[in-house]
Amino acid sequence: MAVHPRRVRLKPWLVAQVDSGLFPGLVWLHRDNKRFQIPWKHATRHSPPQDEENTIFKAWAVETGKYQEGIDEPDPAKWKAQLRCALNKSREFNLVYDGTKEVPMNPLKIYQVCDIPQPSGVHSNPGSVPWEDNDVDLEDEDDEDLGSSQPQVEMQESFPFLNLNDSPMPPASESSCSPSDWIKADPDPDLILHVDPPLLTEMFSTPETWISSLPMTDLEIQFQYRGKELGPPLTVSNPQGCRLFYGDLGPMPNQEELFGPVSLEQIRFPATDHIINEKQRLFTNRLLDVMDRGLILEVSGHAIYAIRLCQCKVYWSGPCAGGSAIPHVIERQKKVKLFCLETFLSDLIDLQKGQSNKVPSFEIYLCFGEEWPDDKPKDRKLIMVQVVPIVARMIYEMFSGEFTRSFDSGSIRLQISTPDIKDNIVTHLKQLYHLLQTTQGHEPWPVQHPVMHMAAPLPVQ
Repeated sequence: MAVHPRRVRLKPWLVAQVDSGLFPGLVWLHRDNKRFQIPWKHATRHSPPQDEENTIFKAWAVETGKYQEGIDEPDPAKWKAQLRCALNKSREFNLVYDGTKEVPMNPLKIYQVCDIPQPSGVHSNPGSVPWEDNDVDLEDEDDEDLGSSQPQVEMQESFPFLNLNDSPMPPASESSCSPSDWIKADPDPDLILHVDPPLLTEMFSTPETWISSLPMTDLEIQFQYRGKELGPPLTVSNPQGCRLFYGDLGPMPNQEELFGPVSLEQIRFPATDHIINEKQRLFTNRLLDVMDRGLILEVSGHAIYAIRLCQCKVYWSGPCAGGSAIPHVIERQKKVKLFCLETFLSDLIDLQKGQSNKVPSFEIYLCFGEEWPDDKPKDRKLIMVQVVPIVARMIYEMFSGEFTRSFDSGSIRLQISTPDIKDNIVTHLKQLYHLLQTTQGHEPWPVQHPVMHMAAPLPVQ
């Protein structure tokens, strides 16, 4: 521990760091509304030690004198706790969303800068000034990185305009930008939500301000050889994505240029033993023989990218292809965006509002070794891979009513497990759908109208 900690006012210092763009992921989500995000990765689970060398947590520890390079032992968890405690104690920052538990693959926190009137005679500068409750000793609070966990409370904080419990959550802060200004909670057991129009306008005009609440949790991958599905779909939950390949060579730390990062999930193409047609098996094996290096599907933020390493040419169709029917090739070692969750959600909202007739797509098709799309159907292609971002499908099905049919459970003994994190995400989506239907005068698409009242929880069996 440094001997002489310095007193640094948090607000001007942290705002300057967001403006600087020096720290990856520390960015403004909405500059006018003063909302920004901080990546909150756990060093022991999500990133190699070197990634902790350029973080806002270390910078704060250095700025306040609590860490001296070359003298103190590096302690990323303690750096994180120190900044977290400073933010929690400060009246000039309001926690809008805490994704450190609900989004383990891409943990982050979203804060809003609040304007607190300064007492007369106090001059603001980013240098050495009184603390004004902007920092606190590490021992004042338990840090989530050191074992504290309140998933239900943090889930509520993730959606300040929704209710997850049987009774409304009280506001987390009484500052000028408290969530209590956004919501008028109704104690009705059906939990019918009332949201101020300014919040709804802001949500749907800038979906990126809340899109982080919907993590790119999983990818569903289905292999098809000439239209035949090879087994059930595979679910990839790796936060960085996966590598599709064929062969026996795997990635190594010193050969990332050949086979991609070692952190990716490795998905091997199925063998051709089941193919009865001899010519089909021969041509399919020719393509598989040049897929040793594979194709990378990279998940970054709320987008999916493809990077082709293998010799086999890869063509694709999907939401980011622009809707044209000409073949789209993934050039070798070029990063190509296949899907963007923000764009998908924006298009879906436009459809729901009646501002568009286009139903947004979320399915991605990869065709190996043959041009695509062309005049041939998918089931005539030797190797096709369907990729579905599961969260996008969940949103689509929720909006189209697939999950919203109600039944009379009076005479039915239902067997339901205790909800997990993904169940809570689905609950959020249900409430978001209800929010749309009750706050705007547009009719949904011609499907069964859902009833979105939240029933009382069933006893755990």
